[in-house]
Amino acid sequence: MDIAEKIAGEITLSEKPGKTIRKWRETFHLSQGMLADCLKISPSVISDYESGRRASPNISSVRRIVKAMIKLDETRGGATIKQYSTKLSDAIFDIREFSAGIPAQKFIKAVKGKVVASKDYLDRKIHGYTVMDSLKAITSLSSFDYLKVYGWSTERALIFTGVKYGRSPMVAVRAHPLKPGMVVYQKPEKVDALAVKLAEVERIPLVVSNLPLNKLLGELKKL
Repeated sequence: MDIAEKIAGEITLSEKPGKTIRKWRETFHLSQGMLADCLKISPSVISDYESGRRASPNISSVRRIVKAMIKLDETRGGATIKQYSTKLSDAIFDIREFSAGIPAQKFIKAVKGKVVASKDYLDRKIHGYTVMDSLKAITSLSSFDYLKVYGWSTERALIFTGVKYGRSPMVAVRAHPLKPGMVVYQKPEKVDALAVKLAEVERIPLVVSNLPLNKLLGELKKL
């Protein structure tokens, strides 16, 4: 999984991208000058982005900034990247963005899914998916880490594996300010009534797929 894409996604989704850029620059222990030198731009450009004096950078610029941070970290052993990559790698099986949105009904058909909540809210497109271990995601990912599972778009399917009753994943979705376009449970033992109720309240289609994990991942790759 490309951690650079996750960082770039957080910046892009942020209400204040400049402050998020600054947060990551400081997380990587970089000065504005160091980052600017790597990008071959003036430090004042970085300063203007971070302060909000300059319009928020477009996606291409965000990617360049993030790649520069990664490159500078790697020259010093990659300590920061390793710190953030391990936790996410343990919890996430696969994450992908689609080049174009896929109708929700087509996505559900691909995963051999059955809609158990919010059936009236399927008139939407799914722009990506994240497949994650339910227990590890809930117990080990911080709210900051959880933000990164959304990649470039919140209009994605969050697919939880290892689900028993499905209550905890929907409670986590309910508690987070960003909402997915769909939630999928892979081979749950049973879907708890509270999970269904929360999905209905949030107007998020809740889908059950009984495909084995390897088969599910294979079908997703075909989309």
